[in-house]
Amino acid sequence: MTDTAPTAIPPSSQVTLADGRVELAPGSPPPIGPYANDDLLPVPVEKRTWTTYNFSALWVGMAHNTASWTLASGLIAVGMDWKQAVLTIALANVIVLVPMLLTGHAGPKYGIPFPVFARASFGIRGANLPAVVRALVACGWFGIQTWIGGEAIFFLAGKLIGDGWADAGKIGGYAWTMWLSFAIFWAIQVAIIYRGMETIRRFENWAAPFVLVGAFVMLWWMSDKAGGFGPLLDQPSKLGWGGDFWKLFWPSLMGMIGFWSTLSLNIPDFTRYGKSQKAQTWGQALGLPTTMTLFAFLSVMVTSGSAAVYGEPIWDPVQLAAKTDNVVGLLFALVTVLVATLSVNIAANLVSPAFDFSNIAPRKISFRTGALATCVLGVLIFPWKLYSDPQGYIFTWLGLVGGLLGTVAGILIADYWILRRGRLDLTDLYRTGGRYWYEGGWNWRAVVAFLAGGVLAIGGANFDPLIDGTPVPALSSLADYGWAVGLGTSMVLYLVLMLARGRRE
Repeated sequence: MTDTAPTAIPPSSQVTLADGRVELAPGSPPPIGPYANDDLLPVPVEKRTWTTYNFSALWVGMAHNTASWTLASGLIAVGMDWKQAVLTIALANVIVLVPMLLTGHAGPKYGIPFPVFARASFGIRGANLPAVVRALVACGWFGIQTWIGGEAIFFLAGKLIGDGWADAGKIGGYAWTMWLSFAIFWAIQVAIIYRGMETIRRFENWAAPFVLVGAFVMLWWMSDKAGGFGPLLDQPSKLGWGGDFWKLFWPSLMGMIGFWSTLSLNIPDFTRYGKSQKAQTWGQALGLPTTMTLFAFLSVMVTSGSAAVYGEPIWDPVQLAAKTDNVVGLLFALVTVLVATLSVNIAANLVSPAFDFSNIAPRKISFRTGALATCVLGVLIFPWKLYSDPQGYIFTWLGLVGGLLGTVAGILIADYWILRRGRLDLTDLYRTGGRYWYEGGWNWRAVVAFLAGGVLAIGGANFDPLIDGTPVPALSSLADYGWAVGLGTSMVLYLVLMLARGRRE
C-alpha cells in the first residue's frame, strides 16, 4: 500500500552511494511495463557526468537569448528606465532560483526526469497533468523562439539577396520568404535534437560565450551611434518611482518569474545528468541570476540607446540589427541571434516536452517522437501573434504561464521536501500498485491543489489579447501576484489534504 512519508527504501531495489546519489541496485532488472522506457528510466551514476561548468554554460546559453533580451527591453518599451528594469529582473531571478534548486535536487540524486519526479505527488498516471501543461507551455515558447530565429534568417538573407527577398509577396500579413525562413530554422532545430542530449551539452558549452560576446558588441555599436554611454544611461523613466512604477512593478516581477517558472519544474530533466548536488547547485546559482542580470543590463542599455538614436525604443534586437548599414556587423549580429535562439530553444523548449510527451505513453512515444510533436504544436499556436505585442507578451503570456506553473512547483516542493524528506522509491515510480499509485494512478489531492491554486493565480487576470476580458473579476486583485499566489495556495492545500489522509500501511 502507500505511505505519505516513506521511511525505508527496499535494499534490493536501489542503493545509496556515499555522496547521497541513488541508483537501481547493480544486477537488478530495470523497471518494465507501460510506464517505463529507456528515456524515462533513471540515469546510471556513471553517466551522471555534468559538472558545474556544464550547468553554468547551460544557463548562460539559455539566459543570453533574444527572448530574454526582449523581456528586459520590453520593460523599457512600457515606461521603465534602465535601473528599474534591471532591478525587476535581478530580483525575479533570485526568487525563481529557490524553487529551481529545490526541484533540481531530485535530478542528480535519483537520475530521473521531471515527469517521473511528478509521479511521486500526482500519481503514476496523474503526473501526465502537470507534464502536459508544462509541455504545452514549452510548445508556445518553442514557437515564439522559432519565429525569432526565422526573423534573423529573413533579415540576414534580405541583406545578402536584396529587395526581392524582403519585398516578396505576402501570405497572412508576412512575406512568403519570412515563412520560408521560419521553416528553415524549424528544421535546423529538429536536426539537432535528434542527435540527443550529449550533442545539446556540447552545443551549449560553446554557444554560451559566443552569445555573450555578441551582446557586448551590440552595446558597443549602440553607444557609438549614440555618442557614448551617457545617452544610454540618461533616458528617463516615464513612471518615476511613485505609484505608477509600483503599479507596473508587481505584474512585471511576476512576469519575469514566469519566464523561468517553466524550468523551475523540469530542471530535473537536466540535473539528472549532474555529477553531484554541488555541481547542479553551484552551476545554477552562478549561471542563472548573474547572467540574466548582466544580459538584462546589456539589453536595456542598447534599447535605451535606440530611443536616443532613433527617437523610440526598439525592443526587438533583430529589428534593431537590421538598421545597420555595415554588412559585416549585420551578419555578426544576426548569426549571434541565431546561435542564441538555437541555444535556448533546444535546451529549454524541446528537451522538457520530449520527456513530457513520452511520459503519456512510454511504450509508444520516445524522446525523439515527443520532440517532433513539440515542433509541430509550436507552429499551431501561432507564435507570431504572441510575439507581436510587448504588452501581451510580458503581462498576458508570461503572467498566465507563471501563475499556472507556480501551482505545480508548490506541490512538488511540498511533497518532496516536507512530506518525503527527499526520499523516493525508484522502482515504485514505474509500477502499478506501489506507493505512488494512489487511487487508480491518480492522487486527486494534488489535482485539487493544482486547480485551486490555478484559479486563484490566473482567474482574475486580463487574458487580452488571447481572449477578451477576465474570467473571474472578483479575483482581479490577486492577478498581479499570480506566481506567488499559485505556489503558496497549492503548497498549503496539498499539505493539508495529504496530512488529513494520514499514513496508510
